[in-house]
Amino acid sequence: RGFETVTYMIDGIMEHSDSNGGGGSITNGDTQWMTAGAGILHIETPPEHLVVSGGLFHGFQLWVNLPRSKKWAEPRYQDLRADEVALVASEDGGALLRIIAGEVGGHRGPGSTYTPMTQIHATLSPGAELSLPWRADFNGLLYVLNGDGTVGATHRPIGMGQLAVYGPGDTLTVRASQVQESRSPNMDVLILGGLPIGEPVAWMGPFVMNSQAEVMQAFNDFHAGRLGSIPAVHGAPTRVVSTEGEDARA
Repeated sequence: RGFETVTYMIDGIMEHSDSNGGGGSITNGDTQWMTAGAGILHIETPPEHLVVSGGLFHGFQLWVNLPRSKKWAEPRYQDLRADEVALVASEDGGALLRIIAGEVGGHRGPGSTYTPMTQIHATLSPGAELSLPWRADFNGLLYVLNGDGTVGATHRPIGMGQLAVYGPGDTLTVRASQVQESRSPNMDVLILGGLPIGEPVAWMGPFVMNSQAEVMQAFNDFHAGRLGSIPAVHGAPTRVVSTEGEDARA
């Protein structure tokens, strides 16, 4: 409740089902964008055959907070396929951008977001520099999936598993090192940003709300079965009364 899950699979397979009827499998650049909103029950798991075979499984999941006015929105599910994302190359051809959500330089990704934000997976060739136009009212984050390079105008070094937080400005810059390690011939980064919400955050488990009381209410609603069931059953009775000799009434 209260936020969105964004599951992006680079390699491998992830299967999803939820109490709102959403679901499916994603693989090789696909994204599942699920808005929990007022509340949803969901399951995400690799298929059994992938677990048994020990196959490759490479991806990540983001939690995107919702503003107070949208935390009680109806749950929804977006199935974003790899061939739907906006593919953009830098002017010198040294960087490839996969725009999953938001807009950069007039190119827009397919993801629909409740609060303005951008999500990009960029691959930089050794020595390539990427300079993106960036909304001045957005914050900016860059996470290195693999490879080494530098970020910002001061060329701060950054490597795999590290996160950069950009300061104020209207340009976001990253440069790949000329020499990369053998396991990562290129530099791959996840670029994120959006309008700061500026509201208090209360979090516990899979609930991200504005107050501790709202979090506890979410737990109560979950234990009471108010977040639904899997598989989804729409229009199911919430109370059944039956007496001998009379029809059952819902």
